[in-house]
Amino acid sequence: MALKQVSSNRCFEGFQKVFEHDSAELKCKMKFGIYLPPKAETAKCPVLYWLSGLTCTEQNFITKAGFQQAAAEHGLIVVVPDTSPRGCNIEGEDESWDFGTGAGFYVDATEEPWKTNYRMYSYIKDELPKLINANFPTDPERMSIFGHSMGGHGALILALKNPGKYKSVSAFAPICNPIQCQWGKKALGGYLGSDVSKWEAYDATQLVKSYAGSPLDILIDQGKDDQFLSAGQLLPDNFIAACTEQKVPVVFRLQQAGYDHSYFFIATFINDHIKHHAKYLSA
Repeated sequence: MALKQVSSNRCFEGFQKVFEHDSAELKCKMKFGIYLPPKAETAKCPVLYWLSGLTCTEQNFITKAGFQQAAAEHGLIVVVPDTSPRGCNIEGEDESWDFGTGAGFYVDATEEPWKTNYRMYSYIKDELPKLINANFPTDPERMSIFGHSMGGHGALILALKNPGKYKSVSAFAPICNPIQCQWGKKALGGYLGSDVSKWEAYDATQLVKSYAGSPLDILIDQGKDDQFLSAGQLLPDNFIAACTEQKVPVVFRLQQAGYDHSYFFIATFINDHIKHHAKYLSA
């Protein structure tokens, strides 16, 4: 599959690049960011996938998180996809910030008019890794995933639905129980229809209750002054309770007052997350 390089910037002796490609899964052009550490010039490297939140593109994380120095030090390739299909000319796709464009929710839609294009789950799980592994010096056996908010939800469900695929998982302020919050009800109802049992297949709190796969060591950072935590959109307590009951290890760090939902919060703790994944991705 042809890749078109959009940009390339030297960064901590590696390269931060952006590419565009035609997605077979999403039936549109998609962009992704990729950081290639200096080690990638001489050896195959593990890959860490970052999933961004509502309204984001591939640009938010690569320009605001400040992850590149730690990724260079640990020899990690970091891949940052967009958050939804773009420009599909679907009626209603640009009407609201929390549904449609920029809000793919990492599910495979089953409802019209979304089901043809809005297949972000399969894009992240299958198409994108195949593309990355075919075009870059990766070690396909060493792959991990993390994300923020809607992307934290995406990272958790991908790890829980595919035991053994990812060596580790972490999240910043993830939407932990979407079937119980307004963001989730709007998105899952729109993409998957009114049958709530279908929503449960994309809910981390529901998925962890029946998780019986290979051990997962989950790291979650949450800001104490996150406006969406207080608004009941994230519901981490429900996820922690389910993990505890199922004996799935989770480290939940409620960071002190002042930390919110922004990239300032992510940038503060990003090195901890890179180290967390490097521990599991090291050869």
